[in-house]
Amino acid sequence: MVKERARILVVGGGYVGMYTALRLQRKLKGELRRGEAEITVVTPDPYMTYQPFLPEAAAGSLSPRHVVVPLRRVLDRCRVLIGEATAVDHAARTATVTTLATEEEGTGARRLAYDEIVLAPGSVARTLPVPGLAEHGIGFKTVEEAIGLRNHVIEQMDIASSTRDPALRDAALTFVFVGGGYAGVEALGELEDMARQAARSYHNVGRDDMKWILVEAAGRVLPEVGEELGRHTVTELRRRNIDVRLRTRLESCADRVAVLSDGTRFPTRTVVWTAGVKPHPLLAATDLPRTPRGRLKCTPELSVEGAPHAWAAGDAAAVPDVTAEAPGAECAPNAQHAVRQARVLGDNIAHALRGEPLTTYAHRHAGSVASLGFHQGVAHVRGRKVKGYPAWVLHRAYHLSRLPTANRKARVLAEWTLSGFFAREIVSLGSLEHPRAEFELAAGGKPPEEPPRNPKGSS
Repeated sequence: MVKERARILVVGGGYVGMYTALRLQRKLKGELRRGEAEITVVTPDPYMTYQPFLPEAAAGSLSPRHVVVPLRRVLDRCRVLIGEATAVDHAARTATVTTLATEEEGTGARRLAYDEIVLAPGSVARTLPVPGLAEHGIGFKTVEEAIGLRNHVIEQMDIASSTRDPALRDAALTFVFVGGGYAGVEALGELEDMARQAARSYHNVGRDDMKWILVEAAGRVLPEVGEELGRHTVTELRRRNIDVRLRTRLESCADRVAVLSDGTRFPTRTVVWTAGVKPHPLLAATDLPRTPRGRLKCTPELSVEGAPHAWAAGDAAAVPDVTAEAPGAECAPNAQHAVRQARVLGDNIAHALRGEPLTTYAHRHAGSVASLGFHQGVAHVRGRKVKGYPAWVLHRAYHLSRLPTANRKARVLAEWTLSGFFAREIVSLGSLEHPRAEFELAAGGKPPEEPPRNPKGSS
């Protein structure tokens, strides 16, 4: 039993934040009912995004609503506060939080007091000072960006179909993806597949008219699945006439021209940036110890070193890998570890409140799966290497099993089943980005300017 009322603050509503709060509300069910504990979740969005399904949402294989999990429905015994933590003073046990009402109230940010804090703000896109990137680059980390990218790709095909300018047509049908990790390869594979099918509905745009380019600074793609499957991925993409450029960097995309480090220049209206992530800026605004890479120093029990009552996991945490043979190894900041760490983290907070021994986090990497488009994939699971259709099935089965709630599982499975009978929709809903434009014009206002790309997760 918790000896006194415990205020638990969870910062972040992603994998770690949602699963930790979910675990806590189960483990502390009695304490929550008796008022001996309270759980507050501070998150910028009222939902958790299941990011492995973003490529399918972008390609139209899944509805964007079905790749997000509503936090208030899942965390029904927690207080969900839509806002952002901008600083943490752990010595005083307070967090500075801004909400959607902060500006309207005019009273400034709020300071939330807590007894236990879980720092799980996730990560943000790691960008480089590439000329033109801020103006023309498109991110791929949120469901909003996935929807925007889908609309953008179809819009470019519409532009190419209607223009008489050969240069404009060529730029509209050239798509550059920067980053050969999961996000870049899967997004490129799914969207190229979608565009190839969509081209059948255009009288003057064919699959051979489009250029798809993947730019990767390292000498391989998908390092998580191993070198052999990485080579297979490159071969498969090139077989589909996708231009894969290894050991190459994007040096500029100013004036809508992608300039690569090998000297190649591509006039393009689409540059998708998926070249890695970095720790959330909130971590630098705390008084907690961090590693040289900016992540929080954690113990194998997922507490922050030298900071009692502070906990972290996932992208924000440098957690020792106790299963590794090499000394000083850390758990990779991926979804597989994040979900499992969240369960241990929730248990350990409950143990700490009850004065019970803590559990050490220990999990060996089970493998990796990646989709390369419809019916194509690669997988490295428990030492076995799988390619093609079987890997694609493994990819879908694994992520369906990890998708939270039976409701979401059923909806995704139903969409997949229907996709076997009907073609994907190829409609661009670009007006979603500024839905009041038509009314503002009718009311005598000015048409809105195009919003900046990648408002979230950029830096």
